[in-house]
Amino acid sequence: MSSPEAVRARPTGVDLRVQVGTLLFKNPIIAASGTFGYGVEFANLVDLGRLGGLAVKGLSIEPKAGNPSPRMWDTPGGMVNSIGLQNIGVRAFVSEKLPQLRQHDTHIIANVFGQTTSEYVEVIRVLEDAEGISAYELNISCPNVEHGGVEYSTDPLLTAEVVGAARKASRRPLWVKLSPAIGIIGLTAKASQDAGADALVVANTYPALCVDAHNRRSRLGSTSGGLSGPAVKPITVRLVHELNRVIQIPIIGLGGIESPTDVAEYMLVGASAVEVGTAHFVDPRASVRLVEGLEKWCRDENLFEISDLRGRLEGDFGCPKEPRKATIC
Repeated sequence: MSSPEAVRARPTGVDLRVQVGTLLFKNPIIAASGTFGYGVEFANLVDLGRLGGLAVKGLSIEPKAGNPSPRMWDTPGGMVNSIGLQNIGVRAFVSEKLPQLRQHDTHIIANVFGQTTSEYVEVIRVLEDAEGISAYELNISCPNVEHGGVEYSTDPLLTAEVVGAARKASRRPLWVKLSPAIGIIGLTAKASQDAGADALVVANTYPALCVDAHNRRSRLGSTSGGLSGPAVKPITVRLVHELNRVIQIPIIGLGGIESPTDVAEYMLVGASAVEVGTAHFVDPRASVRLVEGLEKWCRDENLFEISDLRGRLEGDFGCPKEPRKATIC
């Protein structure tokens, strides 16, 4: 144990820096795709330079109108959304949004999606010619029209196909945003890693349905949607914990993060960083407030390097971390 003199001699500052593969982040807080626009819309409210990074709205090769309204519905402990990946298209993003984003000192993560593998690759090729992007985040919770609408995230072979193609097209770090499908996520995580992913984002929203019992219709215009918010956090924390045992690449935790304690929980079970999503619908400044709160939390815990939290869950008597296998314990 350190002596009182040694403790007093320590600097009062807290090092919030974290490493995700080859990228060094000033702090572990990343604004999640689909909850923070393209980032520039928040620039008057938030100092974007305070964030570790931000993941922009999903980008497709052509503009997409999204799903019919209503698109969101509040639920106990969260919300269900069915935005439908509305976006201006990758070329408009590069010409209109990216030049403004480059003015801010933060990592820009481009979220990429398509309905065919070639569409994913085409989006990446457009982005490859643009400066200022730190990494790509593949949203594989999309239907592949060439395979009858089967989602990439529900078939490890499709996962490997799209990740492998994106890897060949990209010179930048490649993150894969996994669906939280229980029972399959371990296989898609392993398939992503083997196909060349540099990190995993765990996880996307949970399939959900809200019904109006009075008019006997869905609360959403597209019938079903995705559940996010505090209600999903314990489930996703468990997924991160289990994947950390079988995957060698970094994991970014995503789901229900509202407080510094939530960030710490994800890091303790193995996350290198986190993405903040639904909290932005309550408070657009949620991510920046988390950065400020996390620094105070670390000081209160006598913790001077937040990276020391990663994977330090005590009393963990689950399956051994070594050797890692392509299964979920």
